[in-house]
Amino acid sequence: MTTKLTRRNAVKTGMVAATALSLGSVVRAASSANSRAMSFDEYRAKDGLALAKLVRDGDITATEVLELAIDRANAVNPEINCIVETLYDRARHETTAGLPQGAFTGVPFLLKDLGMALKGTVTTQGSRFFSDWVADYTSTIVTRYQKAGLVIMGKSASPEFGGTPTTESILFGDTRNPWNLEYSTGGSSGGSAAAVAAGILPLANATDGGGSIRIPASCCGLFGMKTSRGRTPHGPRQLASTLSVIHAVSRSVRDSAALLDATRGPEPGQTVIAPRPPGNFLEAVSQAPKPLRIGLVTTPVTHSPVDPQCALAAANAAKLCEDLGHKVEEIQLPLDPAEFFGATGVVTGAHTVVRIQNRERELGRKVTESDLEPLMWDRFLKYRSLTGDQVINAQAELGRIARSIALLQQDIDVLLSPTLAAPPVKIGKLSLNQEYGPYEKEAISASAFTMLSNATGQPAMSVPLHWTPDGLPVGVMFAGRYGDEWTLYQLAGQLEQASPWFNKVPA
Repeated sequence: MTTKLTRRNAVKTGMVAATALSLGSVVRAASSANSRAMSFDEYRAKDGLALAKLVRDGDITATEVLELAIDRANAVNPEINCIVETLYDRARHETTAGLPQGAFTGVPFLLKDLGMALKGTVTTQGSRFFSDWVADYTSTIVTRYQKAGLVIMGKSASPEFGGTPTTESILFGDTRNPWNLEYSTGGSSGGSAAAVAAGILPLANATDGGGSIRIPASCCGLFGMKTSRGRTPHGPRQLASTLSVIHAVSRSVRDSAALLDATRGPEPGQTVIAPRPPGNFLEAVSQAPKPLRIGLVTTPVTHSPVDPQCALAAANAAKLCEDLGHKVEEIQLPLDPAEFFGATGVVTGAHTVVRIQNRERELGRKVTESDLEPLMWDRFLKYRSLTGDQVINAQAELGRIARSIALLQQDIDVLLSPTLAAPPVKIGKLSLNQEYGPYEKEAISASAFTMLSNATGQPAMSVPLHWTPDGLPVGVMFAGRYGDEWTLYQLAGQLEQASPWFNKVPA
């Protein structure tokens, strides 16, 4: 931890008493006569729903679960650098004061240090320009996490503004992959993914604006669901790209589904609202889907090469799906790479500029080159002269792309592809602290498959079905029709049964 981070934690510790929850229905964390000490191995063998059941049944207290998570964090965080802001004392206060009854009562949880507001705490967006931004409100989805009984114990690392598919920053340093410390966790939700993979907790908050849930899930051997646009709220005040969604990475499929049940649904004023599912997503996990028509996509939007291990992962997944009774056929995406990436570049670039300019107004000064990572500074300079018609035309182009994929999927239930075009890369390859030339070559492989679902708004999940001979995880991606997470959760539950991954953990 840096000196700056320690000072910030000291500020937040003083705010604990003022921010304690006062919720009606609570589960007391006082020791139960039936509770017993749990070992770390026992803790790691449980997913979030299983831990919450033990807390509700009185077999262990929420305080004991939290201390297991803190002990594990203290043991591994110095190596992997996944938690950049500790809220341990605040979390301890909440568990002793009492937690609400919910699906995840007493389960430790991390918020991503990007786009998540928790009143009285700092959210840096991974940027020196936001290093002292203290929230005076709590995000709607964070309130829903709290009502579900989750215990927020800290913030997880993110690169600056989530602007690259790794988790490295000048502000906090490099977040390292628990499977091999020389490699990246992926990004931008790499801090959350590293924490879950390393056994600190069973699930953690993540966001996805171009693959930022699915990329780290693939790199860290986890399940990651990128939800449909409008499925979960962004408000009440957070600036959010139309491409971005909020959810989580987890070790079990059912944790992901249950968390989405707890957080889905619009907030007041929300205008983009995903269709209502046929039931609770948790129910879908235990229901085998009907025989699906699956389109196998082997050529990414970039038309760039695909690493043999990633291609093998998708091919093996296609064979597994056929063995489960689904029909798989190879298809080509009806997209022009230049049009697609030109439009997404304008939309994401405009969002970056607005974020920085809003911060300029808050601080009463202009951003300088020393405030931003080198590549982020270049993006700011490149896109700050965008005109309104350029942004509107780019959004219209993405709308046309969304319609073309929707038409393609009228007869195809699910698209199957590698999550990434290459296995995890070494630390430094995707850092924003470098020249653009070397970065561009590596970055193309990271979002070659993932970014399409952000443009179309459809749900997509990375499923941990493959490991390289060197022991690095490689995810396989499945994308459903807009609003149809239900079918994806059915398929994910089926795949989890057929090819279990929960007990595959890094040493």
